[in-house]
Amino acid sequence: MTVLHLADEGEAADLAAFLSRLLHYDRSAAVRLQAAGTALAVFGRPPSFEVLAIRAVRLAKPYENGLDVTLDVTVSAGELLESVDEAAATAVVPAAVTGPPWAGVLPPRGGWLAVPGLPASAELLAMVGAGITEFRSRTQELASERRTRGELDRIGREIWSRTVGDTQLPVRAVHAAQSLGFLRGTGDLALLSSGAWLRLRTPYGSIAVRRAGLGALDVSVR
Repeated sequence: MTVLHLADEGEAADLAAFLSRLLHYDRSAAVRLQAAGTALAVFGRPPSFEVLAIRAVRLAKPYENGLDVTLDVTVSAGELLESVDEAAATAVVPAAVTGPPWAGVLPPRGGWLAVPGLPASAELLAMVGAGITEFRSRTQELASERRTRGELDRIGREIWSRTVGDTQLPVRAVHAAQSLGFLRGTGDLALLSSGAWLRLRTPYGSIAVRRAGLGALDVSVR
């Protein structure tokens, strides 16, 4: 049994909250765990947003016996959530599952460069709010016979595929960050790029997305 010793109760609570939000969008969600030393990265993909969500978790020590080994496994998000003991600041790594396709294609670990033009968090949140308002307004205006899943999805894609300012970051990445609890307060935000990937980094987690039109360039398969 592999036991993760988290740095403190707060880290355990944040991990549990992240997993709960992923499960809200997909009850059968899987997450890929990568750990080395005292750092754990948890990757998830909420299907509504078509992005990768990354939550970094601090560990007190890597495993039950403090072994200096690495961990890389895809597991059930629900089973991992059930194993989190916030009071003890521990989590048990569940049995591995057959990972969904996205779990085999992750953003690169290094080579990230800052991208200018990212608005402040207040403006980003306003963009999300405006998008939600527009979606509700446009769908409510549809005649009943046109209010189909296909039409709702089309309107949603049109709104959330718009880009943020002069950047190539789609607004859906900001929406995902807000929905997963990554946009809180006025913390330090950054937009980074590496090859075909863009990453919105916040103090609470990151959202990574492939830039449109770049095909399969610079894919990191691990």
